[in-house]
Amino acid sequence: MGLLEDKVVLVNGGSQGVGAGIVRAAAAEGGNVVFTGRRTEVGEKLAADTGARFVRADLSDAAQARDSVVQTVDAHGRIDCLVNAAGLTSRGSLLDTTPELFDQHMAINLRAPFFAMQAAVADMTARKAPGTIVNIISNCAHGGPPHLAPYSAAKAGLAGLTRNAAHAHRWDRIRINGLNIGWTDTEGEDATQRAFHGAGDDWREKAAASQPMGKLGQVDEIADFVVFLLSDRSGVVTGSVIDWDQIVFGGQD
Repeated sequence: MGLLEDKVVLVNGGSQGVGAGIVRAAAAEGGNVVFTGRRTEVGEKLAADTGARFVRADLSDAAQARDSVVQTVDAHGRIDCLVNAAGLTSRGSLLDTTPELFDQHMAINLRAPFFAMQAAVADMTARKAPGTIVNIISNCAHGGPPHLAPYSAAKAGLAGLTRNAAHAHRWDRIRINGLNIGWTDTEGEDATQRAFHGAGDDWREKAAASQPMGKLGQVDEIADFVVFLLSDRSGVVTGSVIDWDQIVFGGQD
């Protein structure tokens, strides 16, 4: 049996990157997977490849974030596991971030997870059933670079929300954890490097050579870890925000 055999799993932001990796891994481990994304063609292809159910949603709209859970419950009768994997990484510093950019980051990186969690926990508590939630956060929650000011602020908020919700619902047996991922090799990161940093076709090789382990974070490795946290094999752990990176925070040379 797979780690998520017969579990109903919703992956918000699951049509590409880390989210898509989690969709594949959760489906491979026996989960009944629903995932959201904004691009219908991409979502439907992943659904066909994995047997998962695609729901088109713009998570910047809090109502659609909540509705992703409603549609999951309508399709499967319940929700057992939620992953909040959607993320916006548009650049902005303290000095040049506009109110509009700030609000975009808060909407995708913090408000959407909040209201998806609200709806999922409401279903779990109404059924008096246990559940698990994993939030994909970022090592920027520790501070981040100057050009990711609104992103860092939103991810720090998500780390705090993860701990707050885990504490609030520990007696409901709802385990809520987060993963502070670092620099990861995704198609979204490729687009970001080219759009914001003038990167060429060899940016991955150069980036990998600059890292202690000789590679960037890999989607499949992150996805396997998320599935473990969603599953019963992760035991009693809740309220943990785990630094999944090769940066050692607090270390000094």
